Amino acid sequence: MIQDIGAGRFHNEYRACTPQPGDRILCYQNRNVLGRYEAGQLTFLTYEEAGGQMEDTFRYLFSIDGVAYFLPEAEAFGADAMQRLPEGVGWQPLELFRTARPREAAFAAVTGFQLAEWYRTRRYCPQCGHRMVHDDIERMMHCTSCGLMEYPKICPAVIVGVTKGDEILLTRYAGRSYKKYALIAGFAEVGETIEETVHREVMEEVGLKVKNLHYYKSQPWSASSTLLMGFFCEADGDDEIRLDQSELAEARWCPRAEVPEWEDVSLTMEMMQVFRTKGILEFNRETSGDTSAV
Repeated sequence: MIQDIGAGRFHNEYRACTPQPGDRILCYQNRNVLGRYEAGQLTFLTYEEAGGQMEDTFRYLFSIDGVAYFLPEAEAFGADAMQRLPEGVGWQPLELFRTARPREAAFAAVTGFQLAEWYRTRRYCPQCGHRMVHDDIERMMHCTSCGLMEYPKICPAVIVGVTKGDEILLTRYAGRSYKKYALIAGFAEVGETIEETVHREVMEEVGLKVKNLHYYKSQPWSASSTLLMGFFCEADGDDEIRLDQSELAEARWCPRAEVPEWEDVSLTMEMMQVFRTKGILEFNRETSGDTSAV
């Protein structure tokens, strides 16, 4: 998955520091990241290539294997800086994080995007409108006028592999650019448990009741500031699909041997392949010590 970066060590705790030679600069425009993409390899500007000056206008994001990544403030990367970019550097679509190498670069691109969007939308206090100030110790923006404190936004959501014997429920989203098969998914609502989210989302999208929920694993999905939690479960009783066409273009029961596969870094794809290669019964036996049936 996207967070699986091999032996790489990711450190996301905030540090009040300035960039040094060799550190990387992550700059975003809409859903594009500034960098090089050649032969499937994604690389970013070093601090030296970004100009190697105005170090106090860069915000520390995180480090991977001792290499620090920084986000430039708007004034640090204006039109003049864009004109001085090294050859081969340009705006790369964020979707490259699904397939680009090395994996730590792809992970850095999408994780940096989540933080960049949070900083962009927290410049001013949502309560009183005054300019927000970054804390010196932790990753937090606070308002010196009314005292409001804002921390990075993380939205809990579920990915649900609904099974029926040797079949799994596959879906296609309606009205989205992503056209490949996926699993049932949705965000948790205020006041409900994550298990209740599973039951509600399945009922809303395909009209099915489910039972025997088994937690699989979680995944940060920074493209939408989401923390995904994956569950397998079984259809309970009636298995007739009643499609919510505002959410889904298609939903169908797919035999295990016909589950499609392609290169992807999502929890959805991993869960589909777990079912395709093992089947839910074997998965349930393997996880019998860590299950929670609802």
